[in-house]
Amino acid sequence: MATACVAAAGSAAAQPADYPVPAPASAPVETGAIPLYGAKTPGSAANENWAKYFGGDYTVRNVTRPTLTPVLPDPTKATGAAVIVAPGGAFMALSMSHEGWDVARALADRGIAAFVLKYRLLPTPKDEAEAGKYVWAKMMEGIPDPTKQPVLTNPQATEDGLAALKMVREHAAKWGVDPARVGMIGFSAGAMTSLQTVLAAKSGERPAFFGYIYGPQAKIDVPADASPMFDAIALDDPLFPSMGFPIAQGWLAAKRPVEIHGYQQGSHGFGLGKPNTTTTLVLDEFIAWLSMQGFLTRKTAP
Repeated sequence: MATACVAAAGSAAAQPADYPVPAPASAPVETGAIPLYGAKTPGSAANENWAKYFGGDYTVRNVTRPTLTPVLPDPTKATGAAVIVAPGGAFMALSMSHEGWDVARALADRGIAAFVLKYRLLPTPKDEAEAGKYVWAKMMEGIPDPTKQPVLTNPQATEDGLAALKMVREHAAKWGVDPARVGMIGFSAGAMTSLQTVLAAKSGERPAFFGYIYGPQAKIDVPADASPMFDAIALDDPLFPSMGFPIAQGWLAAKRPVEIHGYQQGSHGFGLGKPNTTTTLVLDEFIAWLSMQGFLTRKTAP
């Protein structure tokens, strides 16, 4: 199964002429970031290229050293549920603020332990202007047919998704998490990373649930024990034009839980919501769906 996605880094416009060139930035302090494979974690943070879009949103390229950053709720509000957050960026960048840290903080504010996954990326030119053109060209090559899953692949992202799932479950007690209620949410390339983690995980070890936010809607083969899916996309998404919801129909055919949100407006890369559109409801709707599934119900001691 191909792993793919095509999202302009952060909330960048989906037209090459409008592709914003971000300002290079020093690497921020990633407080609490944990090497994903411990002492065996590959790569080096020295390879990374950090930048800021629109004056404040951090993005990073050329990630070779994957990490997981916990963002934990106030213990008095903690539900015991956990969500691994996978930012997007066409597998060539990560929108760390817009689709990572901002999302994690919003989840933690609602009592859900969040873990931002900085997964490994495909290499890009160091220069930001050159990188923008390169990323756009690769994105367009990766979507030869919008009715099918994209062909741009990055198996390392899936490996990192599986490793993040394993880490959170192994350290569940330390983080106040129920290992049976560890799920994922991903945006664009991160949505595809979440999906591929679901598909690649062994039966019985899949994420408890996953949010699939503006990922490709093309049909896939759905396992009989696929994780419950929350599927959200704007119907004016320029990268994945509306063609109905074949992927969600696959979940229905497999008799697996699925919820669909098709927003009238929002374009691609709306993150926690584009102002003046109903996409601003996406996190509240995701959390309401988690609650309906019983994932936010605290376990009581016997």
